[in-house]
Parts: sequence; structure tokens; C-alpha cells
Amino acid sequence: MSAGARKSLFQKAQTAEDLKAASIPAAAGTADRHPRHHLRWLWIAGVVGPGVMVMLADTDVGSIVTAAKSGATWGYRLLPLQIVLIPVLYVVMELTARLGIATGKGHAQLIAERFGRRWAMLSVSALLISTTGALVTEFAGIAGVAAIVGLPTFIVVPAAAAFLALVVVSGTYRRVELIGIGLGLFELAFILAAALARPDAGALVGSVASGQPLGNTAYLSLVAANVGAVVMPWMIFYQQAAIVDKGLGHRDLRGARVDTALGAVATQVVMMAVLVAAGATLFNHHAGPLNSVGQISKALTPSLGEVGGRLAFVLGTTGAALVAGIVVSLAASWAFAEMAGTPRSLNQRVRQAPLFYGIYFGSLAAAAALVLVSPSLVGLAVAVEIVNSLLLPIVLCFLVALAWTALPAPYRLRPLERAVLLLVTAAVIAMGIGLGVTALGL
Repeated sequence: MSAGARKSLFQKAQTAEDLKAASIPAAAGTADRHPRHHLRWLWIAGVVGPGVMVMLADTDVGSIVTAAKSGATWGYRLLPLQIVLIPVLYVVMELTARLGIATGKGHAQLIAERFGRRWAMLSVSALLISTTGALVTEFAGIAGVAAIVGLPTFIVVPAAAAFLALVVVSGTYRRVELIGIGLGLFELAFILAAALARPDAGALVGSVASGQPLGNTAYLSLVAANVGAVVMPWMIFYQQAAIVDKGLGHRDLRGARVDTALGAVATQVVMMAVLVAAGATLFNHHAGPLNSVGQISKALTPSLGEVGGRLAFVLGTTGAALVAGIVVSLAASWAFAEMAGTPRSLNQRVRQAPLFYGIYFGSLAAAAALVLVSPSLVGLAVAVEIVNSLLLPIVLCFLVALAWTALPAPYRLRPLERAVLLLVTAAVIAMGIGLGVTALGL
């Protein structure tokens, strides 16, 4: 059966049995047939990637600053929230993975086909604003790292942009994914920072049972900021498009769920590590500002040690900024190329997909240039984060609408899954809007 005929059958499939005859080829490196039991973990390893990479990017420079502020201001009180947010993140991103596998289409393309190009442009416009702010924040983090280690920003920032450009032209989707995950794993250095902080075990356990100051506006703002940092618009566009580019089919859904779960746990563990490091060393002991990576590193150095603390934050922040830079830029590239209907695969060369690569290179260059010339990076990043929290409802509403209309019968949400999705979506939207309203003083 030809690929076109197989995909046509897949779109019309109504039962799990129908899907067997209409399967989309599995990812490169995975077996086309269902793996035998003793090869299952090897098969899952071939599927893992899009979820882990996008989740590592989720713990970007802005999230690091948010977690550090949370620990420095409120100690461990926001630690239970980080645990609660793991299933919230999983629910949203599992649905994204399900849509990519079930339809074989990216998020922007699917919105355009289901609801029209005008609605798709609205969603992509929200993505554009979100990616602009995210990229500026990542390069601002790299500039902060350069200042920490004493290197000139005007050399380090362009070098980082050039490195990220070289990564995507290195060969194939799989190679880019492996490089991205490798960079993101440097975030685990924050766990070293948490260990060096020597947190009080009793206080950590007590944070679960401690009272929450829900009447405090500043506390609620940080709660909303942490919730708003969990799901970014670009995460949804990236993961769905990455699943398509990787070639995952319906037989890979279980592996994609494992991939998403691993990523959700990993990103929140990193957030908890930053919060614990700041809570153990800065809570009730630091009155200065904590608006940048440089300020956070400087504040933590006396407690964590000149070498250990600084090294942990340099490695962790660099890894977070670089993997987020790749993911955010690719999300924008895939979305705009989907809207234009042009080639958009990392398995293609630059001359085969000029718009896709052009947007990627252009977004990196623009963000790096803005960081080099902007006099107020922190103010810009904070302003964009506020706007991002107000844009998130647009993306989540489209995600829910696609779950209701685009999934074939075997993939449709069960009643309990629908209820959980609606509850999670409503909570995230409410927190996001709450953050924006509070920050704007409305």
C-alpha cells in the first residue's frame, strides 16, 4: 500500500483494528511492527525525544528566575505546587502528542484545516509574541552567564546564536534532537546547587503541610507566575510538529506518553532544585533584587561556594538557554512554514526548505541583536511574560477544540479525560489571566 493510501485510510479509521491497516510508519530507528516484549524498552528509547526536549526547554531562563524568586521570598512554601504541576503539564502535552500522532499534522496546519486560516493566524500571532519574548530572555540569560565568567557579551551572544544555527543544519532531525537533549541535561547541575545548599529535611517535608498565605497578593502573584511558566504557547507548536517530523505513528503512542511523562517530571525536578537552593540560602537572608541570572548567582555564591555555586548556575543556565533557543525558534519556523504550505523538515537541506530555515536563522539573529542593544532587558522580559500569560488562553482553547474535533475515534478523549482536561485548562487560564491582571495593577 502506498503512503498516500495508507494515510487516507488512517484518517478514516474508526476503531483500533482499522488503525492497524492504516498505520503511519514508525519513527526512524524503531520497528514498523509492534516490538516484542524484550525489545520494548529499546523501542521506547527510539520514540523518546520530542517530549523530553520540549520539557527541558520549558525550564528556561525565565522559569529559573521565577523559581529562585519563589524560594528566596517564600522558602519552601511553593514546593508542593511544583509537584502538583507535574500532572497538569502532562495532561496538556500528552494531548499535544496525541494530536500529532493521530493526524500526522502540525498544530498550525491542523487549526487552519479545521477552523480556517484566520483563526490559525490568530494562534500563530500569539505564538510569534511568545517566541519573541522567550528568545530575548534566553539570550539575556546567556549574556548574564558571560558576565559571571568575565567574557565579553558582544562575543558570547553572537557566538551562541551561530552555534544554534549550526545545530539545525548538522544533518537530521534525530541529530538535532540528541544535541538539544544533551544541552538540556546540563540543567541537572541545578540539582548539585540544591545539594550544596544543604536544605533542612524537616523543613522540606513540613512545606507540604505548612499553611499557604492565600490572602497575600505577592504570594498569589508568584503562584500564578509558576503556573504560567508551566505551559508556554511555543511548547504545543513544537511538540506536535516535532512528532510529525520524527515520523511517529499510532504504534508509538505509548512511547510518546512515556516521553511526555519523563519530560514533565524532569522539568519540575529542575524547578524544585532551583527553588530549594534559593530557599535554603536566601530565604530571610537576602534583601537585594533577583531579576537576572547574574544577581541570583551572586546572591547564592556565599552559601554554595565560589566554585560549586557559580559552576552549577553557569552550566545549568547555559544548558537551559541553549535548548530553549532551539525549541522556541523551531516552533516558530514550523508554524509559519505550515501556514505557508512549504517544506519544513530538519531532514531537508536549507535550499529545500528556505522559508523554514530562514525563519529559524532570522529569529535567532533578531533576538541576539536586541539583547546586545537593549538598555533594559529585565523590563522587556517581564513585560513579555505578562503578555504571554494573557495569550495562553488562546492556545489552550484551540488545543481543547482540536481534541473535540480532530481526533479519530480510537484517540478521542474518554469522559473522565475530557473532565480532567477542562479542569486543568480552566485552572491554567485563570492563573495566567490572574498573573497578567495582578502585574498590570488592574
